[in-house]
Amino acid sequence: QVQLVESGGGLVQAGDSLRLSCVASGRTFRPYAMGWFRQAPGKEREFVAAIYWRGGGTSYADSVKGRFTISRDNAKNTVYLAMNSLKPEDTADYYCAAAYRILIATPESYDFWGQGTQVTVSS
Repeated sequence: QVQLVESGGGLVQAGDSLRLSCVASGRTFRPYAMGWFRQAPGKEREFVAAIYWRGGGTSYADSVKGRFTISRDNAKNTVYLAMNSLKPEDTADYYCAAAYRILIATPESYDFWGQGTQVTVSS
């Protein structure tokens, strides 16, 4: 059973940066991909970014391209989301998830989820 724990969220002003971390438990962790999703109040959960665990290729939502960077440290079972030039519309709970299916931009492909970390961006 995989357990994911996110950290790094907080309250920042527009234009600031945050770096989220997600640590997976266990000695062996071999997902197909790791992803970040977010959910704002009253809205559905949406895809933010994903990274292929083995090859390191990445995918981003159009809304965060050029601003967010996903990365991973396989040896530490850790995924990061560096968020720059934050906007108020980035305010949401951010969730880390582990995928074991091909379609990495849909939450249905992810079997394990963290409890989330809150990001609030003030204007």
